Amino acid sequence: MERNRIRNFSIIAHIDHGKSTLADRLLEITGALSKREMENQVLDSMDLEREKGITIKAHFVRLEYRHKGKDYFLNLIDTPGHVDFSYEVSRSLSACEGALLVIDASQGVEAQTLANTYLALENDLVLIPVINKIDLPNANVERVLSQLETVIGIPSEDAILVSAKYGTNVEKVLENIIERIPPPKGEKESPLRALVFDSWFDNYRGVIILIRVIDGKLGQGTRIKLMQGGGIHEVTELGILTPKYRKVSQLSTGETGLVIASIKNIREIMIGDTITEYSRPAEEPLTGFRKTKPMVFAGIFPADGYGYEELRDALEKLSLNDSSITFEPEKSRALGLGFRCGFLGMLHREIIQERIEREYKLRVITTAPSVGYRIYTKDGKVFDIKSPSQLPSPEKIDKIEEPYVELIIVTPDEYVGQVMKVTRERRGTQKKMDYISPHRVILTYEIPLAEIIYDFFNKLKSITRGYASMDYELAGYKPGNLVKLDILINNEPVEALSSIVERGKAYIKGREIVTKLRRIIPRQLFEVAIQASIGKKIIARETVKPFRKDVLAKCYGGDITRKRKLLEKQKEGKKRMKRIGRVDIPQEAFLSIMKSDED
Repeated sequence: MERNRIRNFSIIAHIDHGKSTLADRLLEITGALSKREMENQVLDSMDLEREKGITIKAHFVRLEYRHKGKDYFLNLIDTPGHVDFSYEVSRSLSACEGALLVIDASQGVEAQTLANTYLALENDLVLIPVINKIDLPNANVERVLSQLETVIGIPSEDAILVSAKYGTNVEKVLENIIERIPPPKGEKESPLRALVFDSWFDNYRGVIILIRVIDGKLGQGTRIKLMQGGGIHEVTELGILTPKYRKVSQLSTGETGLVIASIKNIREIMIGDTITEYSRPAEEPLTGFRKTKPMVFAGIFPADGYGYEELRDALEKLSLNDSSITFEPEKSRALGLGFRCGFLGMLHREIIQERIEREYKLRVITTAPSVGYRIYTKDGKVFDIKSPSQLPSPEKIDKIEEPYVELIIVTPDEYVGQVMKVTRERRGTQKKMDYISPHRVILTYEIPLAEIIYDFFNKLKSITRGYASMDYELAGYKPGNLVKLDILINNEPVEALSSIVERGKAYIKGREIVTKLRRIIPRQLFEVAIQASIGKKIIARETVKPFRKDVLAKCYGGDITRKRKLLEKQKEGKKRMKRIGRVDIPQEAFLSIMKSDED
């Protein structure tokens, strides 16, 4: 295939601006699927993606299109739009020369629109703005074109006005992809260098690798070497997705495709690795792309107390498909053996839990999420912790630093006051405030990550009636007045419910948690004490009253000492039961402390 006939491009946008619908129309117009085979969100193949109406995984497909008498091959990668999956976007962009920037004609420029634009510019991509949903009654094309020029800096005449739902002007999009996005660079005669930008596990074929060939060519039967992983394998099969799987004999410079090499050890594959030819290796690997850092940590444990090995296998296979997950073994007195997992955000955590339960048929308990902290001890040591249980005793700590993020909020101007109030309550510091139109504002804040991972997004949507959007990225660590808040059930600390909070909010947070737990933990035959403590100081307490049998029911009279004797006997029995009794904490208890009282 001639290199100048290839175009590698991605579709980027804020969530729900119509990326998947536009991808459907491109598939339809290029004839990749017949009308009988077409369905909504063709590339969103996971059940979770269809249920939630979002793209979770980046999807690759090769389209063939004839333009001015020549056949072109367009490699399309449809990307997620939610902030938690920005790593998927960055990986996809590293394999492209251009991107379609889709903007909703009724919503305008949103927070993730800006974030994705910056990602594309970092990768030196050609941006083609596409104003979608022009068919909507509330579409305001002029306003969006003005935002495109003033906020993003792209001339409005470069934009293509489309309705992906009805296919209006989608042919123009294909023409602009061919005319404006440059063909891939690279040397066909140079030693093979191919970038690994995605992979997944197949029970029959082993690891399937998605690559972009930068230099050289790759044929079936070639012995390949993974330059970082070090593994050496023979290619048994090459293929492309159209979106149906199709075998090919060779992938050359500029092409994107699938490599199958009977790799069974999933630890050999690293996203961002470089594949080269074993007999004629390249001198240097490709730069790959920036490794992401998890922002939210939570424990995942088998719900029944067994199934540790199955859970580990599930996490290993998921990490192959989503390399932004990190996990390491963790032991809890309350929950047994499990894993401490790192996620990019709360939605990411929720999706991974659901994928474990659906795809691998495992029942799991997820503990309350927390962020990572940096600890400075009095003897000069510095280390990071991922769980409150790893926090040293207070007398050993010099200071604790917590992660801060730069938070971008795009909101209508009428809600600016409410947004400022909420961010101030969450310890946010305002950095900038810019009007992108007469009635739309961008607010930039520096705010602790711990303050936004629980219910901040829901609160923001609530106070702005769903019109605000947000995006954030890590901005570094800052010292804080932080303490460990322990939750005790019958004087036994439950590590899975512990958290690190600001000292000034510890009482309110402790009171809120014990009140929720009192409603959730079922009554026992003995009294259950629920306490919140900082160190040895109890700051809040609630009690779950016991079931009580009426031992005086058959005592119709006689001396009062007889009744007292029966009551004392019952009291002693309940004390004995409390010593040996075990309180089973339901999964709702761990989930409840993630939600605010307004939810």
